[in-house]
Amino acid sequence: MFSLEGRTALVTGARAGIGRAIAVGLARAGADLILHGHHDDLDETEREVKAHGRAASRLVLDLSRTGEIAGAVAGLKADILINNAGTIARGSTSLADWRRVLAVNLDAVYLLSQSLLERGATKVISIASLLSFQGGVNVTSYAAAKHAVAGLTKALSNEWAPHGAQVNAIAPGYISTDVTRALQEDPVREKEITGRIPAGRWGAPEDLAGAAVFLASPASDYVTGHVLVVDGGWLAR
Repeated sequence: MFSLEGRTALVTGARAGIGRAIAVGLARAGADLILHGHHDDLDETEREVKAHGRAASRLVLDLSRTGEIAGAVAGLKADILINNAGTIARGSTSLADWRRVLAVNLDAVYLLSQSLLERGATKVISIASLLSFQGGVNVTSYAAAKHAVAGLTKALSNEWAPHGAQVNAIAPGYISTDVTRALQEDPVREKEITGRIPAGRWGAPEDLAGAAVFLASPASDYVTGHVLVVDGGWLAR
């Protein structure tokens, strides 16, 4: 039920962190990978994928340049799409930063999802956030985008379920990645965050891999429009 043999997955933002962990997890389950990066610095992720005996190709694309997305993916064939790539602008109130964050975190998710669903993808999994449910602090554009990702997931699931496709999302809790480095290095905020997590620790990127394999596999064929929270119990606190 959890085998991805014979499937191909496109993972955006696959260089490091959550994207890399999910790409390797999918490879371990049997999928071939198309690895997306903002730059062509995907050597380590490709090496790990191939170590599991799976094929890996690359897609180098700046997702903030939304007008280039349709052409870039026109020739791709993927059964599974992981919308992981994202960006954040902490504390910024500039319109330019607002538009950049929304372009990468929302517009690109919509464009990639529609393009691949129209080409036969049956599993779309977007990376949402705890800020799909909460407002956060000094991350207005990011919170707005992640709220919208949750809504987009539900809307697309309604449109594509009759065609046999499932559209879901994963909402990570506080995960130790480059994106959260500022919080990890702030002794006050780090202590506050860890103190609220019932599991007693920040998550690792690898903690998301199992959820992604589940939502990408036949085991989740009757699961759609769902935002799966992987947060060590944060929202239950």
